[in-house]
Amino acid sequence: MKFFKSMPWHMMPVIFSLAWPTIVEQLMQTTVQYMDTAMVGSLGTEATASIGATTTINWLIGSTISAISVGFLAYISQAKGAGDVNKAKKASSQAVLAVIVSGLLFTAITLGLSPFVPAWMQVEKHIQPIASQYFFIIYLPILFRTASIIFGTILRAVGDTKTPMLAGIWVNVTNVVLNFLFIFKTRTVNVFGLEIWIWGADLGVIGAGIASAVSFVIGGIIITVTLWRHPMVSPKGQSFKPDMGIIKPCVKVAFPNALQRFGTSLGYVFFAAMVNSLGETSTAAHTIANTVESAFYIPGYGMQTAAATLAGNAVGAKDEKKVRDLSKMILFIEVLLMIFSGSMLFIFAPNLMDIFSNDPKVIELGSIVLRMVACSEPFYGVSIIVEGMMQGMGKTVMPFVCNVTGMWVFRIVGTFICTQLLSFGLVSAWACMILHNMMMFVMFTVYYLSGRYLPKEKFM
Repeated sequence: MKFFKSMPWHMMPVIFSLAWPTIVEQLMQTTVQYMDTAMVGSLGTEATASIGATTTINWLIGSTISAISVGFLAYISQAKGAGDVNKAKKASSQAVLAVIVSGLLFTAITLGLSPFVPAWMQVEKHIQPIASQYFFIIYLPILFRTASIIFGTILRAVGDTKTPMLAGIWVNVTNVVLNFLFIFKTRTVNVFGLEIWIWGADLGVIGAGIASAVSFVIGGIIITVTLWRHPMVSPKGQSFKPDMGIIKPCVKVAFPNALQRFGTSLGYVFFAAMVNSLGETSTAAHTIANTVESAFYIPGYGMQTAAATLAGNAVGAKDEKKVRDLSKMILFIEVLLMIFSGSMLFIFAPNLMDIFSNDPKVIELGSIVLRMVACSEPFYGVSIIVEGMMQGMGKTVMPFVCNVTGMWVFRIVGTFICTQLLSFGLVSAWACMILHNMMMFVMFTVYYLSGRYLPKEKFM
């Protein structure tokens, strides 16, 4: 009873007001990912493997762009906490510059490397050509994706989580409709007893790539227009020349986070390459299981957004008590949510795998690894929240050390020994992944309990 009485229950409304739009946004994204995987999966295991083969490269690029946005998240959320709108707007103009430079750079890199990526990922040779074409198509609009990620983070930093959610809804609806039209051939569909003729381009995997590319463009445009009109962070009227007074503190936060995300995402690439070397069945099961699992992390990452924004606001306002209260309340909520989501994943793993594949071997293998990882979700949730708070406070060095150490020492080395030296299968690879998550929990928990997560000085 004493524990419950000591909880800062007054913080729950503001936490959930920031978290729920992000949760809905991610739920929409995951729902569409489910539908994409199901639609492509209906074409066969080979089609699923051709898309899943480059998934971790997508994570690598996306996470690097997200790392750039973390610097602006810390700066702008703290500017809001301090009530300094002018600083927030100036930082927003620098974010526009960051979007243009990084977007064009990633366009050149990804399109130039698209012929080689599937081979590097050890994809089976007969799948490589279609996987390469898919990769090229989805990276044509990387400038728009960069705008969505960075500008969306800026809006969340000032507490506007609803606009990115609404933009995400438009993007995802577009993606589903275009997938339905581009992947399949022209056919008639029975709807409530009526035969309806539907045109189809019959492009298969390529159609899925085109649908994604078009939706990325729409998302980038919506977020950019919204940012331009926003009263607190509109860059309109600001200078777009480099401002080192803003860039330096943002880079100070973003650089360790970029190294962290690059290091961990590169680890995912090596991890996926080792999984792909196990064969088509393991690749398909791994791809589908990753898709299924992502939905059950949604509550955790929604709370992380709230944690980062509110922690940044508290630091900007120089309110240490608010930081302590926030951490206590949001960790309590997070663990409860992740216990529930982990339980649901464990119970319904076979049913969820069955949605995306007709292959009994893929379904059985995917169900086993999903039930394994479901048991670690509450522990991983703690790591998510502590890391989110530290991002908002501008403390990104310690998360970098924890994440990179966990990835390369436990997951990559362990998976190499299990799959490449001992010739174990996908289950052993996911066991190493779970070990990585558990070690992250230990490191972040020790750091949190020591009190070292609290800021010693204001970031700006």
